[in-house]
Amino acid sequence: MDSTLPAVAEELLKEIKKAFQETSHVPDDLLLGLKFIFGPSAVPALDLVDQRSVTRVKSPSGRTAYQVLGNSGKLYTCYSSCHFCTCPAFEFTVLQKSESLLCKHILAVYLSRAMGACQELTVSEEQLTSILLAEEEDEG
Repeated sequence: MDSTLPAVAEELLKEIKKAFQETSHVPDDLLLGLKFIFGPSAVPALDLVDQRSVTRVKSPSGRTAYQVLGNSGKLYTCYSSCHFCTCPAFEFTVLQKSESLLCKHILAVYLSRAMGACQELTVSEEQLTSILLAEEEDEG
């Protein structure tokens, strides 16, 4: 996992990955830990994972971003390397109010990676640039 989360969150995600690799499911105690650490983001993030809403977008140079199809049908771009999402909830609850460690979209990225549930999409450098620039245009 990336070193942008508190150690307890990192350890929980590692335990989820280990348990899922061994048994193909996440035990109740780890689900409770997920709810305790990530609060209201946990259940919606698990729903996104179940719906296979997370896509890892990579280019030939190795640049990677994640796109998460939200429940509203909007596609959000997440960067696990710097722990950032383009959704309004991330801006408001994580950045402005510091009420949560992350939004459901980033948590879904971490969980999808841990459970091997990411869709994979390889695009050209130009296509990845367009995806990233489209997000900037949406914000402006």
